[in-house]
Amino acid sequence: MPAEWARHARTWMCWPCRREIWGEGLARAKAATRAVAETVARYEPVMMAARPEDVEEAKAAPGVEVWPVALDDSWARDIGPTFVKGSAGRAAVTWRFNAWGGKYRPFEEDARFAGRVAERQGMQLYRAPLVCEGGAIHADGQGTLLTTEQCLLNPNRNPGLNKDAVTTILCDHTGATRVIWLGSGFSDSETDGHVDNIACFAAPGKAIVGVPDSRAHPDHAPVMEAIRRLKAEAIEVVELVQPKILRRDGRGRLLQASYVNFYLCNDGLVMPAFDDPHDGRARATLADCFPDRDISVVPALDIVAGGGGIHCITQQEPEAT
Repeated sequence: MPAEWARHARTWMCWPCRREIWGEGLARAKAATRAVAETVARYEPVMMAARPEDVEEAKAAPGVEVWPVALDDSWARDIGPTFVKGSAGRAAVTWRFNAWGGKYRPFEEDARFAGRVAERQGMQLYRAPLVCEGGAIHADGQGTLLTTEQCLLNPNRNPGLNKDAVTTILCDHTGATRVIWLGSGFSDSETDGHVDNIACFAAPGKAIVGVPDSRAHPDHAPVMEAIRRLKAEAIEVVELVQPKILRRDGRGRLLQASYVNFYLCNDGLVMPAFDDPHDGRARATLADCFPDRDISVVPALDIVAGGGGIHCITQQEPEAT
């Protein structure tokens, strides 16, 4: 599994369509998704999957191609394939998808999406015997994978598998030789602790970790434990301050507004902004980590309102060479 900073052939996205999660915010979610697509398209091609009835609405800037296909939801990171590369070229891994532990129905079309992408691209498809989403794993391209116990060891994902079994499946299907597990206790109940809201690699051996602004934040202790585990594995840690303002969704749950949920595209970095006093500090930290990339700041609160972020709505397809 290549690192996200490796060159991309394109970015895959999905047009928002599940009114259940967006409610009255659906139009704003579509506008925010279009803003992300148009930003990414300045750096690389974007393929926007959309329900056939939404194709005209989903058309955006030059560089964004719209693909009519059945969808249940819009989180391309989680329902799309995990692309891998080897001596025989590129291939696609599809994980078993159960809508984040059975939280939403229907999800049958989303469960088929990764296979449809692989077929469209003419890629060999490997079907992994593991319930997993793309946002649950992050790779450094050199054989190390990040994930959380809260997600992949959750009874709503893989109740019959222990950590050793899950580790073996992850390694078999991504080419990883080491999996670093970052624990449990995170407040993200929507995804059950997806790692792409918590930590990501900036380079082999170097990880960015989102650190809450206050010790009173419910994620403070789990994040400190994640940092401890990373350092125990000889990973250099860059602390990225998280938003100062805490916001909640319509159900009263803490919104998972995380600066870690950025996206790397060719020569660029698309950073979420939250109309927060810490937006500037976060941008400065990311600029230090990626000095050779253009940083585009895109408002993301209307995406986060649906349960994910900019990284969650994008999935990179690596270049063939």
